[in-house]
Amino acid sequence: MGKTETIGIIIITLVLFAWMFLNSPKQPPQQKQQTGTEQSVGSSVQGKTGSERPELPRMPGEREAAVSSGDTTGVSLYGKTFAPFTRGTTKTITIETSLYRAVLTTEGGMIKDWTLTKYKTWSGAPVELVNYRHNGDFSLVFQAMDGKLIDTKGFYFDAPFQNGEVVKLAKNQTFKVRFTLGINDSSKIIREFTFTGGVYNIGSQVTLKDMAPYIANYQYQVTWEHGLNYSEENSVDESSFSTAYADNGGEVVSLEASKLNQPVKQVFSGNTSWISQTTKYFTVAIVSKGKPADGAYLHGIERSLPNNGLERQYYTSLQMRFMGQPVQTDSFMVFMGPLDYNILKSYNVGLEGTVGLGWHWVIRPIAEYVMLPAFEFIHSFVPNYGVVIIIFAIILKILLNPLTVSSMKSMRKMQALQPMMEEIKEKYKEDPQKMNQAVMGLYKEYKVNPMGGCLPMVLQLPILYALWAIFRSNIALRQSDFIWWIKDLSIPDTILRLPVTLPVVGMNQISGLALLMAITQFIQMKMTTKDPRQQFMIYFMPVMMWLIFNNLPSGLNLYYFVFSFLSIGQQYLLNKKPMEEVLVKPTEKKKRERPPRPQVGNRAMRRM
Repeated sequence: MGKTETIGIIIITLVLFAWMFLNSPKQPPQQKQQTGTEQSVGSSVQGKTGSERPELPRMPGEREAAVSSGDTTGVSLYGKTFAPFTRGTTKTITIETSLYRAVLTTEGGMIKDWTLTKYKTWSGAPVELVNYRHNGDFSLVFQAMDGKLIDTKGFYFDAPFQNGEVVKLAKNQTFKVRFTLGINDSSKIIREFTFTGGVYNIGSQVTLKDMAPYIANYQYQVTWEHGLNYSEENSVDESSFSTAYADNGGEVVSLEASKLNQPVKQVFSGNTSWISQTTKYFTVAIVSKGKPADGAYLHGIERSLPNNGLERQYYTSLQMRFMGQPVQTDSFMVFMGPLDYNILKSYNVGLEGTVGLGWHWVIRPIAEYVMLPAFEFIHSFVPNYGVVIIIFAIILKILLNPLTVSSMKSMRKMQALQPMMEEIKEKYKEDPQKMNQAVMGLYKEYKVNPMGGCLPMVLQLPILYALWAIFRSNIALRQSDFIWWIKDLSIPDTILRLPVTLPVVGMNQISGLALLMAITQFIQMKMTTKDPRQQFMIYFMPVMMWLIFNNLPSGLNLYYFVFSFLSIGQQYLLNKKPMEEVLVKPTEKKKRERPPRPQVGNRAMRRM
């Protein structure tokens, strides 16, 4: 390996390291002990008032603040018209399908519980998406004529079912649940939910009957207020994926609460199709059906958790136009389930855009249209995803073979030129200009590109980034077992936990596959680095790569280990070729390859 290749590889490695660092989960700064409300997952945003967002009438935490101040009657919060509905009897109904177990409650006419039956948390408990520290989610919000902010989550609805009733649905079976809030004999708010077995989405209808005397500003909101429960062991990593989204005018926009204790918000106007919130592997989305909403509001804040953890909580709402008609019915689709690209894409509304597959302008197209289909195709006949990754690495190695061979040959030629380059440097050590001219002449004479060993590596970086995005966010790899100690291909394969977190690098565990990958890198460097002055690179580069990959998903490390292992075999075969055959001038090569011309004339003379 020559000096140019060494510099190129260092630059590529630094770029890779910087990219991984910027996209890796951050460690939260040490905080003073906070109150339990501030530390709890899904806690309300404190200290905010409606005056901060005049565009929309609801801010997270307002109802909780009013209740905690001692208002037990609800008059100061909701006014005389709506205060009576803050008292009532709680009833629940449970709907069970093959995919989830949902609990609805008359308190707010909301979703109280949503448990996914096919997924487990890192600790083995069922994945419960609705924030259990609150009474439920998915409420209606509007401003009353007297200026009060009305949130139906605080009201008791009437419903025809028996308390504790359980309904089990087979595939394609449907069931409807209706909640009614009767303001008077004619004015009503009706919420209807339609469940269908075998799918993660439900239908929801909001009917406003003779509500013109009560709803101001000709608008109301459909909200999801308390985010989603986390399900993974590393809350810092999961927070890095926790995002709020909206489809505004056909463009998917996102909001990330990425700064500790600093609230962020975005208000959108115009046609808005849907809003959603995601964690690392799960999502809730509210899609306006029939007609788009008039806008959306996204609000988020990041808070610290005990043991240096993090959590992000989002408040999202769709702003719906109220026409003031005697009866207005708006329809919605609510999705609560896995952040699965194919499932979300099947709804044909753009929800797949919330799946984190890397930068939209380069990485995402590779991941979305090449990597994911390839993985799914191989997995269609290979059940183990670890084996899928190995097969994928072999296929990719074959496809990238021309680039790899070109890189290896270029580096081998640079090794062969090294003695001649040393002679030039010694000869022109007093004249750098002539030295450079002589070196460039040497490259030209032997048709050697000094960057030929680096360019193929650069071209492979987008593929590596796309794989990194897939291995981090693809729910198919979540808790996917391979062999031995590799129990989850979506997280690092830990073989040893350190008693402390190492500073700077943030390492608190050792990954077995990252270590194996670093060993293969060491072997490759041994095979390619012949210059004694660059021997430190043999040790520096593998250690550098180990530090980069140690905290990355084991699936990615498995791929890179297999790829590097195959590259060692290629390098071994290439190194068997004698050096004098590696470095041949183009003119000499043509002479060697040119067949001897028949001596017709000489033969004729001999016959005479």
